[in-house]
Amino acid sequence: MSSTDQPASPDTGAETASAPVSAPDSAEALLKLITAEYESLPRQLKRIASYMSQQSDRIMVDRISDISRECEVHPSAIVRFSQRFGFSGFSEMQALFREAYTHKATPVQNYQQRIRSMIANKSQKASGGDLARECVNATLSGLERLALELDDEAFEKAVDLVVNADNIYVVGVRRSFAVADYLVYNLQHTNKRIHLISGLGGSYREQMRSVRANDLVIAISFTPYGKETQHCLRIAQHHQAKTLIITDSNLSPLAKRANSVLLVNEGSSFAFRSLSATLCLCQALFIAVAYRLELKVDEISEQVGFDD
Repeated sequence: MSSTDQPASPDTGAETASAPVSAPDSAEALLKLITAEYESLPRQLKRIASYMSQQSDRIMVDRISDISRECEVHPSAIVRFSQRFGFSGFSEMQALFREAYTHKATPVQNYQQRIRSMIANKSQKASGGDLARECVNATLSGLERLALELDDEAFEKAVDLVVNADNIYVVGVRRSFAVADYLVYNLQHTNKRIHLISGLGGSYREQMRSVRANDLVIAISFTPYGKETQHCLRIAQHHQAKTLIITDSNLSPLAKRANSVLLVNEGSSFAFRSLSATLCLCQALFIAVAYRLELKVDEISEQVGFDD
């Protein structure tokens, strides 16, 4: 067992002892167990669980220091997390992911290795073009991961929700706002009544007042999950409206009790996350809805009467 896998004394965060569990025999089984046990985990271990859920295809190349930095926890917390799920330490848990992904190097893994090499090679200064290409590669990794991991059943359910809704409310804050606005623009080409929850002047509650049981609220949010979006979702659920969530993990607080969840994990370049995969997912959702509604998508154009 490596030195990083040695048990460490507990940190200041209080943790509740739990009965030992048998280690899962596959990465898929581990991720399911993490989802099932998430609510009972201490705060720091929840951060690690969220990272594992969102970045499962990176674990085989991640170092314990990488995960601790991303999760803002001490490396000893990752050891405790591993032991919480029946492993002797991080290396044993990581072996499950290496076994699962060895025969299919994913775009995210390849990208992570390139970034690590670029940072390590301090003798060669990266040019603007090099940095631009890494941004492009990060975007491509997110798009390719979306294609590989798209849940067809969840996507079909999302299409059903949009097609059958009386009114559709779309909410996304900060970086997700651009995606929400783009989805609203697309859906306005249908005959549905579409509402963008902008929260202008802090008026989230007022803009959500008319939500009813036959309506659909589409919420777009990624870690650390906007409180405003969660507030709108609580209002929607209070009024028994249907909910479609676009997020990055089944552990997202928005995913609870949602009627459908679409997962998308963007590539990131030097801590800046792309929006391209999320925009692509929203565009795909609109095209599927338009097909179901028998719209002539190739004839959709800007409104007549507005000249450039």
